[in-house]
Amino acid sequence: MGKEIERKFIVESDAYKELSKGVLYRQGYLSSDMKRTVRVRICDNRGYITIKGKSQGATRPEYEYEIPVDDAQEMLEDLCKKPIIEKLRYKYSFEGFVWEIDEFLGDNLGLVIAEIELPDENTKFNRPHWIGKEVTGMPEYFNSNLVHNPYKNWKP
Repeated sequence: MGKEIERKFIVESDAYKELSKGVLYRQGYLSSDMKRTVRVRICDNRGYITIKGKSQGATRPEYEYEIPVDDAQEMLEDLCKKPIIEKLRYKYSFEGFVWEIDEFLGDNLGLVIAEIELPDENTKFNRPHWIGKEVTGMPEYFNSNLVHNPYKNWKP
């Protein structure tokens, strides 16, 4: 079984941009509920479909497969819930781990989240100085929920 162990954090500065270049990601959801999500994504002119199960702490089942980019584009346009999530993803290596920083665009402009994938939920790691509050498990920060309640609608 595929498995993802991921923790998420708010990003407090743009220091991550010094050593990384953002790549555009476009993704949409065919299904999104508490038990499962089915996502279609395009990045670097490649298409993917990802199925994720319900989270248990920072762990959840995950299966991802490459699909033809033209199929992914059609699904984003015709089948996925709107709005489509667009973001620039930066990758930042720090003390043996790769942090993925998502700088959201469009209706989610202003939201910047860092994720770290771990081999085990109990794995210890250090945070770069620009990492803030942990938001792992907080539903409002799930990409699939940003379709229904985009960041522009959040109250300060």
